[in-house]
Amino acid sequence: MASFSAALVALLVASCVVEAAATTFDVGDGHGWQTGVDYTAWTSGKTFAVGDKLVFNYTRKAHTVTEVNDSGYSACSGANSLSNDDSGATTVTLTMAGVHYFICDVPGHCPNGMKLTVTVTVAGGSTTGGTVPTGASGVSRGPAVSAAVAAAEGALVALALFS
Repeated sequence: MASFSAALVALLVASCVVEAAATTFDVGDGHGWQTGVDYTAWTSGKTFAVGDKLVFNYTRKAHTVTEVNDSGYSACSGANSLSNDDSGATTVTLTMAGVHYFICDVPGHCPNGMKLTVTVTVAGGSTTGGTVPTGASGVSRGPAVSAAVAAAEGALVALALFS
């Protein structure tokens, strides 16, 4: 029973480390998501990884956060959007490596600079493959910690079966 408790504590600690490893970015920093902000400059020097969160703050219904593909980004068109929100406070968890494209789909806003490209990497810096596994609690886990957590979960199951 003592080893089961120790393994449970180890699992809990590993799960907490995951949340500490993810970064939350306020898009546009103090300016938020609005026209007149250089989002290319904003991303400069920032590294985005699977599990990180983008927080878009803007005036409700005055703007949208519309995730699009490359052609939608280039054309400033949300016609085939992957997601769309106009609630005023949109949080996007970056769950897959690769390039992610966001625009404001309000007419005139995207062509005037309200567009954002984010290149997301996984552990080791790769932009291909890799997603955030989600546990039963719904908490996103960073890829580097996922293996450790999965191993701890397996150990707990083994301990439970053989105790």
